Amino acid sequence: MQHKYCGHKIVYVCSTIFLKLTKIKEIANALEMFAPLPLQESYDNAGLQVGLHEAEVKGALLCLDVTEEVIDEAVTSECNLIISHHPLLFRPLKRITGANYVERCILKAISNNIAIYSAHTNLDNAAGGVNFKIAEKLGLKNVKILSPKENSLLKIAVYVPLSHAESVRSALFAAGCGTIGDYDSCSYNIVGEGTFRAGENCSPFCGTIGELHTEKEVRIETILPAYLKNRALKALLAVHPYEEPAYDIYPLCNVWPTAGTGVIGELSEPVDAKEFLLAVKDIFGVERLMHTNLQSKKITRVALCGGAGASFARDAAVAGADIYITGEGHYHDMFSYTEGMIMAVIGHYESEQYTSELISEILTRKFPDLKVKITEKRTNPIYYL
Repeated sequence: MQHKYCGHKIVYVCSTIFLKLTKIKEIANALEMFAPLPLQESYDNAGLQVGLHEAEVKGALLCLDVTEEVIDEAVTSECNLIISHHPLLFRPLKRITGANYVERCILKAISNNIAIYSAHTNLDNAAGGVNFKIAEKLGLKNVKILSPKENSLLKIAVYVPLSHAESVRSALFAAGCGTIGDYDSCSYNIVGEGTFRAGENCSPFCGTIGELHTEKEVRIETILPAYLKNRALKALLAVHPYEEPAYDIYPLCNVWPTAGTGVIGELSEPVDAKEFLLAVKDIFGVERLMHTNLQSKKITRVALCGGAGASFARDAAVAGADIYITGEGHYHDMFSYTEGMIMAVIGHYESEQYTSELISEILTRKFPDLKVKITEKRTNPIYYL
């Protein structure tokens, strides 16, 4: 409240500042631009789990796992959105009675008007995602996807009059087409002649109704992730001048080099295996690091996958990794790597603990005024004697 002196009177003027709060749907869009939901594995359940997309966010609390203690922290921190890596709702529920921690968390979140969002295997599989953050912590260079996704790409070919070829290409690229590895705006263009005859109910862009017409056209071919098909078609149809554009869409068997599981990279110089693992133990706060025979070898090429990634060890061996690091591995998994590549298991929580840091970076870049807090609670259910 301000005051102004006017003669013998003091006039009080109330000034109110209205701040526009960010909505959950805006935060979800930002996270899904970085890690689209279609990148998640078929068994997963990423996305908004509790709450409404239109709700305004006072603050976001970030965690690896949602627990009752984390929800209590959200309440005391005045954060009405929790963003976790592991989904709270992973399997279908038949009732919510508080019989287990998942049901109790849902009841507590709803009663305190707290929304819950999860970015799980979509964030694992995204370029720059969880495994890239782990690689960053280890100082790896030349980092690439270890096991790229397959059968996830399409090719679109469209026939366009010469006058509109550039606008159609630009629209397709803006919709997400044309990215191959680190290259973008990729297309192949062939000039030829198209023929058509417009019927009496047509309004042709060129040519005369009832007469066969020949038009110089460009066949534009470009690649796209399958999940972007509808967006690409909408963009194409919005700028294509023909009433009935001719286009073809083909499924591709190519691997998708910028999306998939795990990563592989290199250290700046060879390091003794034991020295390297001691550094890993320190960086990730590992109480009990399991590994196969160190074989007195030097480490240069490092492959890794956060969480339960033992099944991708073979991919790491084929890629020529000196060591493969993951969060979980079984006794019999280790037998395959007693010679050649070393396999190291550091714990599920330990391997993915920096995911909240990654999510914080994504959100603070997009929403610099948003209150973002990483939980202070230890959500690892495993302790060691």
